[in-house]
Amino acid sequence: MLRLLGLLLVIWLAFTVIGAVVEGLFWLAVVGLIFFVGTAALGWNKRDHKSLPRGR
Repeated sequence: MLRLLGLLLVIWLAFTVIGAVVEGLFWLAVVGLIFFVGTAALGWNKRDHKSLPRGR
């Protein structure tokens, strides 16, 4: 699951860079940034829950 999230982070980062570099595709940079932040938050949440010990 975390590999998939890492792959998605790379894809969103590429979209953000392409949107920032190519004139007229600023919307792609914004969408890529939104998805990047959302995926990073999801990954951070999954990582935190995995490392916590399970209760009784």
